[in-house]
Amino acid sequence: MLQQTRVEQAEAYFVRFLQQFPTVKALAAASLTEVLKVWEGLGYYSRARNLMRAAVLLVGLHKGRIPKDYQALIRLPGIGPSTAGAILSLAYNLPYPVLDGNVRRVLIRFFRLEGDPGKGRLTRTLWDLCRSLLPPDRPGPFNEALMELGALLCKPKRPDCLHCPLKEACLGFKGGNPEDLPSRRPVRKIPHYPVTAAVILNRGRILITRRPEKGLLGGLWEFPGGKQEPGESLPECLKREIREELGIEIEVGKAFIKVSHAYSHFRITLHCFFCRKIKGRITPLGVADCRWVTLKELKAYPFPRADQRVIEYLLKNGLPLSIQ
Repeated sequence: MLQQTRVEQAEAYFVRFLQQFPTVKALAAASLTEVLKVWEGLGYYSRARNLMRAAVLLVGLHKGRIPKDYQALIRLPGIGPSTAGAILSLAYNLPYPVLDGNVRRVLIRFFRLEGDPGKGRLTRTLWDLCRSLLPPDRPGPFNEALMELGALLCKPKRPDCLHCPLKEACLGFKGGNPEDLPSRRPVRKIPHYPVTAAVILNRGRILITRRPEKGLLGGLWEFPGGKQEPGESLPECLKREIREELGIEIEVGKAFIKVSHAYSHFRITLHCFFCRKIKGRITPLGVADCRWVTLKELKAYPFPRADQRVIEYLLKNGLPLSIQ
């Protein structure tokens, strides 16, 4: 959870996750929908999918226990060198370094390292430093201390140098501008996409679809639809998307909510319409699954945050008698 999320954001999710899946075996036996529902709202859903896949492998290959062997650990889905180092040093006190975002920032400032932090050359230098600094007898406390230093004091925008125990030796502090390190990449313009979604109604039920497991928001359920193409009106976009995803023709009724949402590399505006099927047999062509559910049953399925806003609207206002 902490690979892409701060501790204070992940804490409540962590507690709920362990309540529902208290053991590796319990996680391995769960369905993807169950796992994603507990993860719902935390984002970067590939982490949840990798966690579940890793649990299955741990049960099958390691009797449900986390291996102490680095090569065996790093072969598990979602575990890279830094996560493996954190697990082995914190859980087993083995001498493996950690290079997460916090540690990276602390080292760059302390040694006043120049260059793009995303480039391989600087990354190799940082790994070399991590290995050379790591005390072999207490690797866990050392790694944890560096991570906590970056999380609590050596923050990205406003480092609290006054209370930092390393300030007297820190070259970034001595240089007078630690907040300017690491070097910032040029800000790229974030693209914006208009997206449509259909709330297809039939006798008090709504048609929802599940995204393929690979890719953005993989495995989550959503209201079917997709990105508007150049020259299309929003209703034309929605009709085309439903035809491509489900093989049916729909009548597009009134728009009822517009949701803005930002992802890591782009933004969307989700335009939602009430619709009804007018022709064809529903076939999951561009989706992993689809089903009719009642309004109350929507709560049992994991949805992306933008779709959750749509659900909130529907729960508050109810389903209309007509799509117009």
